[in-house]
Amino acid sequence: MTQQDSSSNNTKRPLLWGRFSTFVLLIALVGVAIDQGSKLWLVYGFDLARNGPVDLLPVLEIVLVWNRGISYGLFQQNSDLGRWLLAGVTIAVTIGLWVWSARCQSRLVALALALVIGGAIGNGIDRLTYGAVVDFVHFHVGTFSWYVFNLADVWIVAGVVGLLYDSFRDGPNSAAK
Repeated sequence: MTQQDSSSNNTKRPLLWGRFSTFVLLIALVGVAIDQGSKLWLVYGFDLARNGPVDLLPVLEIVLVWNRGISYGLFQQNSDLGRWLLAGVTIAVTIGLWVWSARCQSRLVALALALVIGGAIGNGIDRLTYGAVVDFVHFHVGTFSWYVFNLADVWIVAGVVGLLYDSFRDGPNSAAK
């Protein structure tokens, strides 16, 4: 294949809507709906702030934590500027992931990207609405405490695992193709 053939193939690749875009959109929307539904019910329906924490198992509890940072509580932001910067980064990353999903050629990569997009949107909605992300699932064993997370975080981690699996399945850089 010549360089001209390669570059003409790249120009034909879709930017915003591709082979799996409907699938990605549906999965992302379902993920957002489940994430936001769980958060709304716990914050307003159950009133977790007043009625929590709730022990479900000896190693699992539901507890309300307002995360003003990103995953694992990194980059905590207590100012409006920080909140809006994180929201802006979330929007930019989500757009980039959408473009990637429009160009992907594998259902696994499409699913993985849909999960990450859904999780990013779910947490982004929280950040824009409350100024912080609603986290509520807490695993702990004895004195060991895992961080508190939500379903959007689960979608993001599952999506990243899918992308990693795909990248190693067919060789280096598989997910990027």
